[in-house]
Order: sequence, then structure tokens, then C-alpha cells
Amino acid sequence: MKIIVPMAGRGSRLRPHSLTVPKPLIPVAGQPIVHRLVKDIVKVLDQPIEEIAFVLGDPAWFGDDVVASLKALAESLGAKASIYRQDQPLGTGHAIMCAKESLSGPAVIAYADTLIRANFDLDPEADAVIWVKQVDKPEAYGVVKLNDNKEIVELVEKPEQFVSDLAVIGIYYFKEVSALKAELQKVLDNNIINGGEYQINDGIKGMMANGKVFKTGEVSEWMDCGNKAVTLETNQRMLGFLKADDEEQLISDSVKNENSNIIEPCYIGKNVILKNATIGPNVSIGNNCIIENSTVKNSLIQNETIIKNANLDEAMIGNHVKYDGKFTKISIGDYSILE
Repeated sequence: MKIIVPMAGRGSRLRPHSLTVPKPLIPVAGQPIVHRLVKDIVKVLDQPIEEIAFVLGDPAWFGDDVVASLKALAESLGAKASIYRQDQPLGTGHAIMCAKESLSGPAVIAYADTLIRANFDLDPEADAVIWVKQVDKPEAYGVVKLNDNKEIVELVEKPEQFVSDLAVIGIYYFKEVSALKAELQKVLDNNIINGGEYQINDGIKGMMANGKVFKTGEVSEWMDCGNKAVTLETNQRMLGFLKADDEEQLISDSVKNENSNIIEPCYIGKNVILKNATIGPNVSIGNNCIIENSTVKNSLIQNETIIKNANLDEAMIGNHVKYDGKFTKISIGDYSILE
């Protein structure tokens, strides 16, 4: 089994944080989004993974440090890491084809801006599986249309009239991914563009036209990381899951607690200093931070940051920030200073 992870886009909805760190590498509950996603997929597939292929953007943005972290991630999961580059943001189909040398055999394709909780039971009768989540407002999503045999017969983007309430979440399984590769090559050769880009959906539609059977897989939880509000919600939900699972140490042994109160669930990284502070619930704090004379809840703070005299709720703060103040619902990018 292979895993293909397109993560080339920079995105704009999570600025200012994604101005300095690629969105898939922003930590949630102490780990980068893409690391959590890949680990969760490997866990639920419960079969050997031979290769994880990452499709990255401009080397100036996804540099050597990013490549090193992704290679280490793959190796920790017993898989070979392959690194590909998408030099232009030409869409999901184009990104996948940038990894065409890895597009053979069974594979999962997963976009690196979402987190899930799921059971990946692969239907042996299906040529492919598209994972979906039942949603309240299907008109805001791409959805699948099913026939009487519960097979996917159509993909509909943001339907104005009701088609189904099963939204596509961006994770796919292909029994033989070279079939998708062949159809996406036709999309590129014939310059089939939708929304200004080459889309995976057009490759999937080609497979359906050739009689390939697509089934749905349903996730129990789908957590977006597209903007500040939903990323904080995802951080909160993930902390709850991790606390309940009791499989990860969420509070480092190296935390120095001086007259401070921790209300779980929280993630607190290495060498964090807490002085006269109340932390939690639903707070993630990265490594080497100092929190002093402050109350912090429902917030995400990255690494090497100093917070003093603050009362924070629903705050998202980047790396190497110095903050001394009385604001609450803030979103501060890396290297900011507020004194």
C-alpha cells in the first residue's frame, strides 16, 4: 500500500500563520497537521505501507527542513519517503500527477489540510473508495450521488438542489491507482480545466465512465484546519480524543510549573515554564514557551513564545512571539511583538 499526500498549496485562510509556515505543518495538539493525518491513516489501514509520497510546492517555501521532517515521518512508519514538487498551483489532478512515478498498485490519496477519525474497511468489490461525512449544509461542499446499490455514480460540486448530504472530505483509496493516473493523463493532454485548474474529479469521472466501481467510506469525525476558528475547534476536539485514548503523553515531564493550574485536556510541550498561570481547558502550547501571570483557554500557542499578563480565549499565536497585554480573541503570526 502507498499513501500519496499532495500538500503544495500555501493557502490564505489561515493567515497570518501560514505566511511563514506551510499550513499542513501548523501543529494541532502538539503535532503538525500532516503528521497527524498520515499517522491516523496508517493506523486505521492496519497494513504495511511501503511508500509515502509527498507533493510539495516551491523549495523556498517547502525547504530542506520540511523535507527532512517528512522523510523522518515516513521512516518512523516503516515506509520509504518520496518527495515530488508541484512547480505551479494547477489543481488537485495536476498535483497528483506530479507524483506519477509512484502511481502504481493500491494507494490512498489524502489532502493534508484535514484530520479524521475513521475505520477504513476497504470493500473488496470496489475499485475505489471515496471517504465522506454526512453534513448539515451539503450545498457548501462537493457531494457524492449514489445508486440503489450504494455505488457512487456522480460527483457534484456545491449542488444548488439536494443531491445527497455526503460530503467528500479529500481522502480516496484506489485498488489500482494507475487507473487514475491514466485518466488524469487524459485530463492534462486534453486540457480539461474546471475552476481554472486540473481536478482529480475529472480523472475519477473518467474511471466511472470505464465501469470502475466506486463505494463510500464514512468517517466518524472530520476536522478541518482551514482557518483560525475551525483550527482551534479541531485542536479542542483532537485534545479530547487523545485524552480519552490515553495513547500519547500530552504534558511533558520537563514542564516547570510554578504556582500554576492546568485544566485538562491540554498539550504542553518540552521545557515550557508556567508561572502564576491557569492553563486550559483545550490549550496546546509548543516547546520552550513561557506563560506568566496569565489565563489561557481554548487556544493554540506554537514554539518559543512568551506570554505575560494575558487573558486569552480562542487565541492562536505563532512561533517566537512576545506578547504582553489584555487582548483576548487574537491571531498573531510568527515573530510578532506586542508589549
